Amino acid sequence: MVKARNMPDSHNSSGRAFFGQPEDINDKIEIIPGLPDFHDLSERLKFSPKDGRIWLDDIRMMMLHAGSMGALRSELIESLGVNKARALLTRTGYVSGAQDAELASKLRPGADFFDVFSVGPQLHALEGIVSVEPVRLEADVAKGKFYGEFLWHDSIEDEIHIEKYGIGTEPVCWMQIGYASGYTSVFMGRPIVYQEVECRAMGQDHCRIIGKPMEEWDDIEEDMAFMQPQAFANADTILKPREQITVLDTNQNSTAKTEFHTKISTNMVGASAAFNVACHMLDKVAKTEATVLFLGESGVGKEMFARTLHQISHRKDGPYIAVNCAAIPDNLLESELFGVEKGAFTGAIESRAGRFERADTGTIFLDEIGTLSLAAQGKLLRVLQEHQVERVGGKKTIEIDIRVIAATNVKLKEEVKEGRFREDLYFRLNVFPIHIPPLRERKADIPLLINHFLKKYGTSYRKNITGFTSRAINGFLNYDWPGNIRELENLIERGVILAPNDGAIDLCHLFTFGEEITIPILGINKDGSLNDSLNIPANEENGDPHPVDIIIDTLVEQNVSLDQLEKNLINAAVEKSEGNLSAAARMLGISRPQLAYRLKK
Repeated sequence: MVKARNMPDSHNSSGRAFFGQPEDINDKIEIIPGLPDFHDLSERLKFSPKDGRIWLDDIRMMMLHAGSMGALRSELIESLGVNKARALLTRTGYVSGAQDAELASKLRPGADFFDVFSVGPQLHALEGIVSVEPVRLEADVAKGKFYGEFLWHDSIEDEIHIEKYGIGTEPVCWMQIGYASGYTSVFMGRPIVYQEVECRAMGQDHCRIIGKPMEEWDDIEEDMAFMQPQAFANADTILKPREQITVLDTNQNSTAKTEFHTKISTNMVGASAAFNVACHMLDKVAKTEATVLFLGESGVGKEMFARTLHQISHRKDGPYIAVNCAAIPDNLLESELFGVEKGAFTGAIESRAGRFERADTGTIFLDEIGTLSLAAQGKLLRVLQEHQVERVGGKKTIEIDIRVIAATNVKLKEEVKEGRFREDLYFRLNVFPIHIPPLRERKADIPLLINHFLKKYGTSYRKNITGFTSRAINGFLNYDWPGNIRELENLIERGVILAPNDGAIDLCHLFTFGEEITIPILGINKDGSLNDSLNIPANEENGDPHPVDIIIDTLVEQNVSLDQLEKNLINAAVEKSEGNLSAAARMLGISRPQLAYRLKK
């Protein structure tokens, strides 16, 4: 747990702050002069004018005139209104913050919580957005406890907003608030929401933000509503069944008006840019009768999107029939899909409606459609063209009024080229394709997803799980998720079962069956030298070895002396920090004077 005392506000000339070390290190209090040194971050910023590129570590960046950003912001407000503009900018900031949180653990490996967490505020300053002054920070990752209070000085969002609209009555640092929420949510492994309680755009000297877990806020619905790309996304997480939301008019001085939002109960959870795009596409096509084709790897949530599409369409009161095409044998496909008349074949002792007929006035979802045989594809094509079915053994056609949704995890274009999928059926299905990206490309969704599944299985198994350890959260971010959201849900369920009641889920409760995960630690070569990282299974069949235990076993087996190990550790840290002794000391968990002394030995 990281404990903290109040840090100085802008009127304190000392400029020093008090932060506690983790309580397992005798609960010591260390004096830290504000935020850590910027050197290790600024040296990661590279300019390549010949290539027209700017890099922050391995992330491509760009410079933008503040005036251009102001013009874009004004265009959004004038064309979309304050609410939609705020929502769009808040979600953009959230995604940016989540990406920087992934970067933070790489930039300062082995540093304490405050130094690693400070990467976010420091990157904001390095990027010219705002100067951040910590006031108070308390964090216990394993227990899910967080309280953060910060002052923002010279916010670029304030500046460009005031220049256009003047002083108003509402805070306007929308993108920065989104950034802080996304950044901290990834760090803590649960949704952390910030509110801007003071703002220069309201006439105050500076901006003040406070961040806490979502459930600890009493008046969070309005703020969280801006994290919804559409009304059906994150609805169970954010809104109560009937919520009154204050809506601002584009005129800053006008009276606020009130809207009511009716919650649509879905399990759609996410905040990443890719998730938002998919939700936007879903909302657009829901108002139509167009055939929709969901594309994406196994486990990304295609069935969830299909069910949500039905719920938000005008067919929501009709039936929703899901068909797993891969589970129906070819010889039963026709009777299952189109129905059968009594006596049509041996065993047909009664007439039965098929899936298409049962979906009349509603929606039919054809999952794994790429697995159908060519013969089955031909039978399906006629039904899609004519919207008529004929039962096996029947003598009349039956008109059906349905909407067709299909999904596949194979690349149908390639299947068409290889002759395994009918081209005419492909074009019949591919009216409105929606790609659902894999989880490894939308890691900003992980905090919301793991919090959602933790609540689900904590309730199901009647266990009080406090949260996730830092190791577990790092594991989530470093794992490639070949099974996508389905695999994530399975791991959370496993973790809830294995973790102690009133305790936190650790790495050993999650990756217990040989899942390969890259753990960012230093490895030992046979000669005692260090390599950059060691890729190991998170769990072996004979137990749950911690990476450090594996390194120790290797050292003992190779007879590496303590002096040699210390020398190699120090040299590796100094080399990795490119001669910055302060950064090297942080990697090693010692002070700079201690490092300097050891170098002189």
